[in-house]
Amino acid sequence: MRTSIEAIRPRGMNAAGLSELAAGLRRRVVGQGEAIAAIVPYVELFESGLSPAGRPAGVFLLLGPTGTGKTRTVEALAETLHGSERNVLRIDCGEFQLEHEVAKLIGAPPGYLGHRETQPMISQQKLNAVASERSGLSIVLLDEIEKAAPSMRRLLLGVLDKAALKLGDNTTVNFERSLIFMTSNLGAREMMVELHDRFGLASALPSRADARTLCRISTGAVRRRFSPEFVNRVDVMLTYQPLDRAATEQILDLQIEALERHIEQRLGAAAFRLEVTRPARDFLIESGTSAEYGARELKRAIHRHLIQPMAKLVLDQAIEAGEVLSIAVGEDGSTLRFESKCRGVRAA
Repeated sequence: MRTSIEAIRPRGMNAAGLSELAAGLRRRVVGQGEAIAAIVPYVELFESGLSPAGRPAGVFLLLGPTGTGKTRTVEALAETLHGSERNVLRIDCGEFQLEHEVAKLIGAPPGYLGHRETQPMISQQKLNAVASERSGLSIVLLDEIEKAAPSMRRLLLGVLDKAALKLGDNTTVNFERSLIFMTSNLGAREMMVELHDRFGLASALPSRADARTLCRISTGAVRRRFSPEFVNRVDVMLTYQPLDRAATEQILDLQIEALERHIEQRLGAAAFRLEVTRPARDFLIESGTSAEYGARELKRAIHRHLIQPMAKLVLDQAIEAGEVLSIAVGEDGSTLRFESKCRGVRAA
């Protein structure tokens, strides 16, 4: 008797959910369509039950300048698959720059001082916890992999090749049902110099030919830093492109929409609506973006110039439920002005 495909495939997303996956990622991640197109097939392969046995479902190295959406891609994938961007097992490799710090990752072996007190940062239980009923695929993020000590990278060779990590207590963590993402800024400085030399500014979105140049710079930097054994275990290396003005405006729209949902969820019946004028949007973009850091500072600019003054208005009960709060640029050009369309409230 033939075995049903449904019987052997992992329990997870249905066909409708998979068809929405790419669209959902494109709504959440701006300006990096090629990266999304490369990641989605690995999710489909896993959900179909056809991922190769004995290795992770996919291993990705995300390269490019800071502020272009590398980490956001991983969070958006978790949000799309599991319903929350927190469903990620995240390891900050900057915490493992010294050789002895690697013990925190796998735990101290029996017989060593502090064995019982040292809990490994990676365990099967923690890995399984970031999956969900919607999808059995766990997402692992190794942030800024170039900062990891050489012993940590050697330790990861077994994970990337055989989907297995041996802990200090001799138990093994299985990564077969995992997508592993590593981010790196290697080559980012050279990429920005290349863009500046060609265009006179580093924020211009490169053409396809220029994108190939940036890819060559980033992959060259990776091959100079990492061993061939490490690089050969990566399924896909993706170079993220600098964001242009249109992409940055789209990111701002997404963050304002998220802020409005946050206001509604937190304030409930006392919630109000936002109306951000074009000059105010331009102010936030200019305050929160740069050639060097991309859109990374945009969230901080929104917090400093928009959320904090708005919180004071809420505390002062200066905004009524259901009102529309209009946001414009102040007369001095260095702050935002808040005005209730009903009562004319102003704050800087």
